[in-house]
Amino acid sequence: MKIKELKKRTGPDQNEKLMKAFVQFDNLLGELKKKDLSEDTVLLINQGVDQINSFSESEKELIKRIAKIQTGILSQVEKIHKVVVKNHYRNLWMALGMASFGLPLGVAFGMSLGNMAFLGIGLPIGMAIGIAVGSGMDKKASEEGRQIDLEITH
Repeated sequence: MKIKELKKRTGPDQNEKLMKAFVQFDNLLGELKKKDLSEDTVLLINQGVDQINSFSESEKELIKRIAKIQTGILSQVEKIHKVVVKNHYRNLWMALGMASFGLPLGVAFGMSLGNMAFLGIGLPIGMAIGIAVGSGMDKKASEEGRQIDLEITH
């Protein structure tokens, strides 16, 4: 089964955010076409493309719909095929590092120094740990060929 094409939308009052979302989604489809995906995954992608192609509500709603479909596709591709976009693990682990390493370290600093104002010291330390771990995982995914040559921006 083949991944469907995204219909181009043109108009004199085209929204810049909408154009960026369309280009990003189209680039994602192009990168996914290069990968060997299962029939179920291709069917999910084609359903998302059909939803976008037939969408007729406001531009703002279309931008939200594109982001939602894109996130669903990326989640499914990651879950089934272990394929991720650039900096996926870095972004994920940055938040995890701040929450799981940074806050406990900050609490430990605050308690040991007797002033809970030092709670914020742990957050950048946790962020650095998370970025280091995530970057390592991204590098490993790239070496294994499990990374899509695209960075997602919302």
